[in-house]
Parts: sequence; structure tokens; C-alpha cells
Amino acid sequence: MTLPGQPQLHLRDQSLYLEDVPLAPLAREHGTPLFVYSEGAMLAALASYQRGFEGRDALICYAMKANANLAILKLFVNAGCGLDIVSGGELERALAAGAPPERIIFSGVGKTRAEMTRALEIGIGCFNVESEAELDVLSTVATGLGRTASVSIRVNPDVDAQTHPYISTGLKGNKFGIAHDRALDVYRHAASLPGLKVVGIDCHIGSQITQLSPYLDAMDRVLDLVNAIEDAGIPLHHIDFGGGLGIDYKGDTPPEAATLWQQLFAKLDARGYGDRRIVIEPGRSLVGNAGVCLTEVLYLKPGEAKNFAIVDAAMNDLPRPAMYEAFHQIVPLEARDGRTAATYDVVGPVCESGDWLGRDRLLDVEPGDVLAVLSAGAYCMSMASNYNSRPRAAEILVSGNAARVVRRRETIEDQLRAEQDLSQA
Repeated sequence: MTLPGQPQLHLRDQSLYLEDVPLAPLAREHGTPLFVYSEGAMLAALASYQRGFEGRDALICYAMKANANLAILKLFVNAGCGLDIVSGGELERALAAGAPPERIIFSGVGKTRAEMTRALEIGIGCFNVESEAELDVLSTVATGLGRTASVSIRVNPDVDAQTHPYISTGLKGNKFGIAHDRALDVYRHAASLPGLKVVGIDCHIGSQITQLSPYLDAMDRVLDLVNAIEDAGIPLHHIDFGGGLGIDYKGDTPPEAATLWQQLFAKLDARGYGDRRIVIEPGRSLVGNAGVCLTEVLYLKPGEAKNFAIVDAAMNDLPRPAMYEAFHQIVPLEARDGRTAATYDVVGPVCESGDWLGRDRLLDVEPGDVLAVLSAGAYCMSMASNYNSRPRAAEILVSGNAARVVRRRETIEDQLRAEQDLSQA
């Protein structure tokens, strides 16, 4: 049997496998917490986008903020993807992964002059610009280097993505993009600046979107702007629709990527833009359901109001529940006969009441058992920290029956290496 939202995860002889790799031996060999990712699941998710874009002029740029492990970046680059970055550090990771600079898109609201300089020097494909002030600074940096920056302006269409408020980005109250009613004036300003070349328009309305209507609404508003901008004499080479497609965490039913893009292209064709180059930046939908986090049960702590299963993974490993009250399925690695299940809050050892991974879960577990936290491929390791001086977990990539370590477990020596003991100075 397979589990909802996890196409490569299945039970075999009462044990949990990812592809053809049993997970329990990985936990014993490499310790916990441990992240394990399926190469097959990532490539299958990408293939759905590629089917939707078949026969079209399109560039898929993986939004690497979702999970920036070098092995995963190289997997997508080798499969033909560009990369979407939001920092100078991500730029260096993208280059280390072999991404051609012209297939790198630089997004984000707070690019520094140093980041702009480095990106211009290596010749990235496009800056997705988010404010008039950023346009002015980028113009100054580019002219100082004797370079031309290709820019796409991110427009905020004021469309409700119907998702969690912390991951909604397309409303008037969000910090992202240029207001829809200001966009034409900002494009005119951009076209007048030295060192800039306007090449596109960008829109991204949020993350974990599970319905078609927000995309369709946003596309209509963006295409209205494309028409107005080009009527003003500013040609646009590409239209960037961002990412944001959701995944199945708890019975969620987002459209398949190929289905979504068939409908979006139907609208593009109907409005006369079907031959325009399309750029998208999916992240979570490529990696989220490809990963699990393995964690050992340390203690069972019964109480009058709650029972707690205390595990060795924590909010520093899996920040999403603490940040968004996000739901992840939690299942044992191995089924046990003859035991009685109970309802537990699954919590970590960090000294915060917000350190929980799952609430009110019916589990048949004992100390020493290992649990799998599902759909942990996106915004877990990429957001992990060393809070409480906890080392970040190891990461494993599986393909078929092979498993490779793609990040070793951190040590306390790794954490201390950059710090200065003043008594030794």
C-alpha cells in the first residue's frame, strides 16, 4: 500500500519503504533525526510540469528556498531546470550545482548591492524586482559595472490565494511586489533608467495553493497589465507566473501540475499570448512529498489532559508546525502486533511550548520506536537551525534500492568552529 501524499512511500512486510529502500535500517545506521528523500518522487513531480509545458516556450526554475541541498539542485539542473534564488548564498549554491547563469532568476524583496554586483558579474538571466527603490539601486550598480541588468517587475495582483496568511504573497497588505494600479508607471520608470533592460513581468501570489481559481484570476489581471505595458511601447519577452502549487499534507487535493497548466495555457491562448515565453518557479510541489523525517521516540509521558510522545526531532528540525501550525502525517516505521494505540501529542525536546510536530495523533508506539514525519521535503531542512545548540540532521537521497548520504550530520565542532573564545584571543 502507498500512503496519501507520498507516492514513493509504501508498506512492505509491515515495514515502511521509500522507493525500494527500507527506512528502519537507515535510522539504525545513520541515527535520528534523519531526512530521507526520494529521487523518483522529485522527478515524477517535475515530469508533470514538463508534460504541461510540452510544445511551449517555457523555463522551469526550481525555487531552491524549498530545499537547497546540492544533490537536489544538481538533480533538477541535470533534468533541464533553471534555479530561482533569493540571496547571495543561494546564488553560490546554484553555481556550485552547475546551473548556467543565464537560467538563474534572482527574486526577493531585499537584494543588497553586493548581491546585485555578484549576480551581474556572472551574468544571471533576470532580476525579479520588487520595488521602485530596488530599480534605482540596481540601475546604479549596473551602470557602475558597465553592465545591463535584465529585469522583470513583480506585480502584486491583489488576489487571495486562499492559503495560510504567512505564505500569502499576492494581497495589498503583503510586502511583495508592486501594486497592480502602480505597475504601468513603474514600468515606464524602469524603461527610462540606464543599465536596465525590461524583459518580463512577474507574479507570485502565495504558497500551498490547492485551487485553480486564484491562478486564473491572477493570470487575467497580469495579462491586462501586459497589454497596457506593451501599448505604452515597452515590449515584454516573458511572463513569469511564479510557483505556489500545493501538495497533499492532510488529504489536500491540489490540481496536478499538468492539469493546472493545460487550463492556464487555454486562457493564454484565448487572450492571444499562447506563444509568449513562460517562466515558473515551483518549489514545494517538486520536493515536499518526496521527503520524510525519521525520529526516535524517547519517552511516553501520560497526563491528565494530554499524553505526550517525546521524540528526538524538534522545531529546529521541522519548523513548519511551530511557524504555521502546519500538519504533517506521522506514522511508525514498523507495524507492531498486540499493542494498544493511544492519542499523543508528538513533541520534541526543545525548551519551547511551541516545540510540537503533531497534535492528537493515534499511535501504537513505545520508547525506541522510530516514527516517520511525512511530506517533509520542503521548508524543513532549508529552515532548520541550531537552536538549543542542536546539530542539524543528516540527509539521505534514495534512488531505487540505493541510498546515498547527501549531507552528513552536523557536530558540535561544526557549530563552534566560527566562534571566538575571547579567553584565547
